[in-house]
Amino acid sequence: MPRLTRALRHRNYRLFFGGQTVSLVGTWITRIATSWLVYRLTKSELLLGVVGFAGQIPLLVLGPIGGVVSDRIDRHKLLVWTQLFSALQSLALAILAFTHITVIQIVILQVVQGIINAFDTPARQAFVVEMVEDREDLPNAIALNSAMFNGSRIIGPSIGGVMLAVVGEGWCFMVDAISYIAVILSLLAMRFARQPRVKPESHPLEDLRVGFRYVGHFAPVRALLLIVSIVSIMGTPYIVLMPAIAASVLHGGPHTLGILMTASGVGALLGTAYLASRHTIVGLGKVIVAATVALSAGLIAFSFTRTLWLAILVIPVVGAGMMLMSASANTILQTIVEEHMRGRVMAFYSMSVLGAMPIGSLIAGIVADRIGAERTIFAGAIGCLIGAAYFAFRRPALAALIRPIYVERGILEPIPETTG
Repeated sequence: MPRLTRALRHRNYRLFFGGQTVSLVGTWITRIATSWLVYRLTKSELLLGVVGFAGQIPLLVLGPIGGVVSDRIDRHKLLVWTQLFSALQSLALAILAFTHITVIQIVILQVVQGIINAFDTPARQAFVVEMVEDREDLPNAIALNSAMFNGSRIIGPSIGGVMLAVVGEGWCFMVDAISYIAVILSLLAMRFARQPRVKPESHPLEDLRVGFRYVGHFAPVRALLLIVSIVSIMGTPYIVLMPAIAASVLHGGPHTLGILMTASGVGALLGTAYLASRHTIVGLGKVIVAATVALSAGLIAFSFTRTLWLAILVIPVVGAGMMLMSASANTILQTIVEEHMRGRVMAFYSMSVLGAMPIGSLIAGIVADRIGAERTIFAGAIGCLIGAAYFAFRRPALAALIRPIYVERGILEPIPETTG
């Protein structure tokens, strides 16, 4: 247990972990409530995809700009403001749900939240390094971030499913708005040895160009972002189609949706426990390959599932695979990236994880409207398998490029020179 939670010995990270956990529970309550509300109003898989697209496409478009901002200004202050604006967005969603809400209004507010996330997500990813003073604890902090995300993914949908059935969507959104208070207070309570910030001499557009060039020319970063993007586009949309599966295939209601989302979170949390218990980041490339194959197999099995109990057994495999793949890629990126590029690289990572999802959500919604949610999920699983095969083929060459960086940073011992 001390090894699993060693990053929590850092006060600032401990505050962040507590506040963000509460806030993420509210976020998952809102996610399940939004999906169910849209499907209740429209009975359309296509509009489920459209709403998912609207909420995440701003990150794909504005993510690089958010990364530049994260590298140029105080990330702590930036996060306080983004969390405040997120709370106001959830409050607006709640007020409309209590009165009269339309799908158009939901789409607009999803776009607003997406714009906020374009600046919040890269700053939050890069901010982990500032909260954890000992870099040896950084992989554990990233794993605990995933545990926090997936733990809330278990609790949030469970609470959300009950709240949907008892009090409706409006109170789900209101609880989310209130939950942001916890993370704002945790950010304000942090203490830092403030260093005077050096005013950047370069123009923001030049920083943007340098970020694109760094990501495009450094093969390990490029390959990691590619596999994450493939899974986000092809695999992750099963979440968007979950309401349709719960209602049309499994013949359930909001409780069924909550159970499925919770089961996925349980798998992800188990995967997080494994990642947090690792004593080294060496070998995470193999973990990425194995995790991508596992989530693909889980999605294939889920696409043929027609009973709730079997879905509950299969979905945790998908959740564990998704978490292990994305968190392992995040850990490698955070380890090999140059410090002055961290915000921009984390912006591209966020774009790959969350920004690519709207493309997958929109495509999945369109395809599912024609061939059904089950076949759409199956096709996505095949795409993920192809991505796993590509990364497995490239992995030895990528490891050779990463090894000198690990040696330079003391993660690996240098290979002794031989004579004779």
